[in-house]
Amino acid sequence: MRQDNPQIMSASTMIGNKVENAAGENLGEVKELMIDRDTGDVAYAVLSFGGFLGLGDKLFAIPWRALELDTERHSFRLGVDKDRLKDAPGFDKDDWPRNPDRTFVDQIHKYYDIQPYYAAR
Repeated sequence: MRQDNPQIMSASTMIGNKVENAAGENLGEVKELMIDRDTGDVAYAVLSFGGFLGLGDKLFAIPWRALELDTERHSFRLGVDKDRLKDAPGFDKDDWPRNPDRTFVDQIHKYYDIQPYYAAR
């Protein structure tokens, strides 16, 4: 039996998926999913944006709850325009945040106006 909107998916099926905004503009692709070791929740997705052939890419931590899965297009939708994403807190592909903690997670959730996953418990 085929399930159009599965509740549980492997991370590998989501990594590499495109991320678009509501206008259909390409915002990049999911590079990684970061898991909160204590809760088991996906804390954030790492989005690669910009650059050409992997050069000049900027990476962004996007709150997992800010991404909406589009199973038909095999992509995610993020409710921000390109200019807002360009100004978002990000990091270089060769310099990921070391030991990201709840302070870091709080900052990214605040930027995207999303309640942190651990606050809803």
